Amino acid sequence: MRITVNKKIRPLFLGGKWRETEKNFPVINPCNGGTLARVCQAGPQEIEEALRLAEDAAPLMAAMPSHRKAAILQKASDALLAKKEDIARTITLENGKPIGEARTEAERASLTFRVASEEAARGFNGEFMALDRNIASEGRWGITRRFPAGPVLGITPFNFPVNLVAHKIAPAIASGNPVVIKPASKTPLSALMLGEILMDSGLPEGCLSIIPAGGRDVEPAVTDPRIKVLSFTGSAAVGWGLKRLAYDKKVILELGGNSGVLLDEDCDLDLAVARTIAGAFSYAGQVCISVQRIYVHRRIYDVFLDRFVSGVRSLKMGDPLDETVQVGPMIDEDSLSRVSSWVDEALASGAKVITGGKRSGAFFYEPTVVVDATPWMKLSCMEVFAPLVTVTPIESFEEGLQAINDSVYGLQAGVFTRNLKRAFTAFETLRVGGVIINGVPTYRVDHMPYGGIKQSGSGREGVRYAIEEMTEPRFMALRLV
Repeated sequence: MRITVNKKIRPLFLGGKWRETEKNFPVINPCNGGTLARVCQAGPQEIEEALRLAEDAAPLMAAMPSHRKAAILQKASDALLAKKEDIARTITLENGKPIGEARTEAERASLTFRVASEEAARGFNGEFMALDRNIASEGRWGITRRFPAGPVLGITPFNFPVNLVAHKIAPAIASGNPVVIKPASKTPLSALMLGEILMDSGLPEGCLSIIPAGGRDVEPAVTDPRIKVLSFTGSAAVGWGLKRLAYDKKVILELGGNSGVLLDEDCDLDLAVARTIAGAFSYAGQVCISVQRIYVHRRIYDVFLDRFVSGVRSLKMGDPLDETVQVGPMIDEDSLSRVSSWVDEALASGAKVITGGKRSGAFFYEPTVVVDATPWMKLSCMEVFAPLVTVTPIESFEEGLQAINDSVYGLQAGVFTRNLKRAFTAFETLRVGGVIINGVPTYRVDHMPYGGIKQSGSGREGVRYAIEEMTEPRFMALRLV
């Protein structure tokens, strides 16, 4: 049975086969509140079956030759490009992402699978070493090799419902592991489309399950001994809670942030204005590496703020299927209420809204720029995950670095400067997982190491780095006799 666009109740995906269940839930279009479809919900029986299938498939996946894994992944990459428009439209309808950005996500997912194909074909380079550093080890040699860790459980968020699922599935296949995906309940349709693509690409039955389910419902899978790797992308509170449950597993956590950007006094102002606008308001700021805090050297603060605010006011907000729209809706009412309350609290404590700062219709929040925010305000110290950014003057480059570091998060940061020494000072000083020079923290290319420190997570994604997280090194000492 093939999932189709006009089917009112979509089945879930168990080991490569479609399965209908008694319970289902609606998928809501955040732009207009309409129901796109209803999706079958996995219960304890379906979750148990997904785990059993993954355990049964583990030996098959571990023994699969590199050329076959590479071929499957490359076919998936090609199919994603061929179906880019359908996938992009599904993303936009599910989560409100502007259609142009949704196309970019589909293209990135294709790249993720292509990179995984290349890594699978390359194999996992081990090491051959001499062990004869003492008399007892004369004639002995050592060999290291990485082996699949075992079934992977991937839990993914709503904001990148194809590419972040791809970042769980592609390295799992490349490293020879079966994978079970629990997609975000708000955006399961894109993940189910990806599951179909993988099966059409030749992935054997049992190696992939996509099980829409509630967060509480999937907790038994987190603790189940058959799962060897947990890869979670989402909020810090949920992620660290899951890590405590999965204490005996390999755990990859890609969590939240309140990313900062520093503008040095000598920076390319045209570049900085354009990139910070894009970095703060792409997908209505609902990106974990969205620009949330901007620190500007006082010598250029006024001119930057004028140009930045002018650019923000020119952004077009509306129906994300409109090719000219740059800012779409937020995902749900809870998110709108949260950002509204945080702005109200900040205003009551002395902050000022330069532009935006209010809801527009039922589903939208205006692109918002706040000044005079203090570090302890929620919209400074917590993850706002909304089309909102604070702009703050600083007296020196060093003060800006300290301000970015003054956070419980440490995902990525951006620095605009023409001074190479200061660029390296930022790299050495900023306590984050990635420093983007003359760019914004929103930058990510899918083969780079990606992840954070502090409350922003542990482990790294980026295909080769995720493969390392999903495999175990093994050593053999060889005595030639």
